[in-house]
Amino acid sequence: MTKVSVIVLVYKSEPYIAATIHSVLAQTYKNFEILVIDDGSPDRSVQICQQFDDPRIRIIRQENRGVPAARNTGIRHAKGEYIAFLDGDDLWLPQKLEKQIAHLESSPFVGMSFCRSSFIDECGKCLGTYQMPKLKGINLSYLIRCNPIGNGSAGVIRRKVLEDIKFTHQQHGNFEDRYFDEQFRISGGETDFLLRILIQTQWKIEGIPAALTLYRVNSGGMTANLLKRLESASQEIEKTRLYAPELNLRWRGVIKSYYIRYLARSAVRFRKGKTAVKLIHLALANYGKLIFEEPYRTLSTLIAAYLLLLLPQELYNRIETLAIKAIGTIQERKIKQDTLNIRH
Repeated sequence: MTKVSVIVLVYKSEPYIAATIHSVLAQTYKNFEILVIDDGSPDRSVQICQQFDDPRIRIIRQENRGVPAARNTGIRHAKGEYIAFLDGDDLWLPQKLEKQIAHLESSPFVGMSFCRSSFIDECGKCLGTYQMPKLKGINLSYLIRCNPIGNGSAGVIRRKVLEDIKFTHQQHGNFEDRYFDEQFRISGGETDFLLRILIQTQWKIEGIPAALTLYRVNSGGMTANLLKRLESASQEIEKTRLYAPELNLRWRGVIKSYYIRYLARSAVRFRKGKTAVKLIHLALANYGKLIFEEPYRTLSTLIAAYLLLLLPQELYNRIETLAIKAIGTIQERKIKQDTLNIRH
């Protein structure tokens, strides 16, 4: 069995971090280490982590520098051949590592494996819907239009991939290896990170059908800072000029528009009606073909934004409940069918 380094990012995670650590310790794949990266968290998150009596857990502290810097710190301290990231408010189902390591071991051309994710609320209750990225055929055109892995807690990556995309940066007079670009602390730098994998290496990104990550919809988290995330993501897209000049101005506009639509969907989820309407209109203004390339997601986001803005809250809640139930049923059927297809 190959050791996995699980990098748990901790910042204001006090209500959730114990359950997050328990979900790692409950993995059926046991050969792992847990690196708890305290990104200058001001609450009791680290004290809670210190209560776990397990030699596989190491706590590493740094001043608050954001998600990309915390991930870089974790990678530099990691001893595993495989690296898995887990945000301090998300959870894993017990077979996550076992199934994704098996996927990587049986697919030597795959550099990053991911799973689908189930949405949970702040209390840990499943919301009945899933993040459903496609599992194969993830190319530059697809990445331009969406985050192919869904969230930062879904992926497991080979160390070899990280070595292929790392760069050196001078920090306080010292040179250090970096993997995520720390200037994108608001957006997380994931778009830039994944673009560099697809553009600069031969590694593939593929997924498995099971929803093994529980992704918490936390309105108080970084995801809620929608407009700040848009500004940071725009900087990520602009950076592609340096390593992918073939992505001309038109493609950078397409990337931005799809990301704005993603933020609009997040605004709907957080009940920010005015922001959702503003963002979906901005997305369509930047790239009107959104409505033809992905009519379902675009129109559903537009309709939901206006319903949220115009309808009484109680009526909107009823409509949303019915829609979620229908969508969740369809998604669960898709997950089961994809699982059966792989088995056969």
